Amino acid sequence: MSDTAKHYSNIKYSLDIAGIVYTLILIFLFLKSGLSKSLASGLSISAPSVLAVPLYILMIFLGYSVLNLPLNLYQSHILEHKFSLSRQTLGDWFKDQLKAGVISYIISLILIWVFYFLLNHNPGNWWFSVSIFWIFLSIVMAKLMPVLIIPMFFKYKKLSDENLRSRIMQLAQKMKVKLLDCFEIDFSKKTLKANAAFVGIGDTRRIILADTLKDKYSYDEIEVILAHEFAHYQLKHLLKLVVVNSLLTLAVFYLIFRTNSSILDMFGLYSLNELAALPVILIYFTLFGIITRPLEAFISRSFERSADSLALEATGLKDAFISTMDKLAKQNLSDRNPHPVIKFFFFDHPPVDERIKMAESF
Repeated sequence: MSDTAKHYSNIKYSLDIAGIVYTLILIFLFLKSGLSKSLASGLSISAPSVLAVPLYILMIFLGYSVLNLPLNLYQSHILEHKFSLSRQTLGDWFKDQLKAGVISYIISLILIWVFYFLLNHNPGNWWFSVSIFWIFLSIVMAKLMPVLIIPMFFKYKKLSDENLRSRIMQLAQKMKVKLLDCFEIDFSKKTLKANAAFVGIGDTRRIILADTLKDKYSYDEIEVILAHEFAHYQLKHLLKLVVVNSLLTLAVFYLIFRTNSSILDMFGLYSLNELAALPVILIYFTLFGIITRPLEAFISRSFERSADSLALEATGLKDAFISTMDKLAKQNLSDRNPHPVIKFFFFDHPPVDERIKMAESF
């Protein structure tokens, strides 16, 4: 099983790297070949000005989706079936891709419309106002995620196991976490992997259990998983991550503000106000994401270790924690002991063997 997990993980790492490189190459060629300028010019002539931005973004979305289809199909569908981790049919996969694409398009359109509005109306300080709006929208989306986004992909209902629900609510009360309720989703219709999440903000905050976890794990194991999720809330990790992500958003937009002219020159562009220059923003975000990824992963691993410790302290379920980590690693084909370089770049949680070792010494 460990050899299979290592093989699966290595393929995932390789595909992740290939996807980033491939995306950068496509953006570079789109700009350097003049296709971006031709598309923007054609739309400005043939379409009403109010439609130029949404049509340009739509063309980019459609073009990228077609060019990226083989990699995306293999990475998220064929590979999962190859390792017996997926139950999703090809038709259902395409439906999910379409829904995800529509959501991404709408969010991108809102962000880009606001970007151009602030760029034109606040040219000296646009980077700050754009950052604030993007941060605000990310918080709004986190609030809407459990009530708007998740139901588009999964059916979910209130947790039917009253004994388990009561135990979760008691744990939440013990750890001073306010919950709307506990829900379960039909994960098993798409995947054999297991998961649980503490999602939402304010009056949308709730626990969501995958049926692949609810039906295969003991009450103790589920409790220690959720104690870990509640620990994040108690330790204010979610708030700290918002601060970190906000600072990174401010940093990347300030970098764009200070350096965009030299990058625009490379592609024969003159100003960010040009619709054809929009992919330059994507280059910045992609490269900045590569540079900051190890830092974000390091911070996340630190938070996860703290949450593990508090979960064990709150529940005292050391054996359940160890068995849970072992079962999750086998069920999800996790890389239990990755190379340090892989851990540095890819792991936002401590590897499973590290988490088990910590629990054994607790």
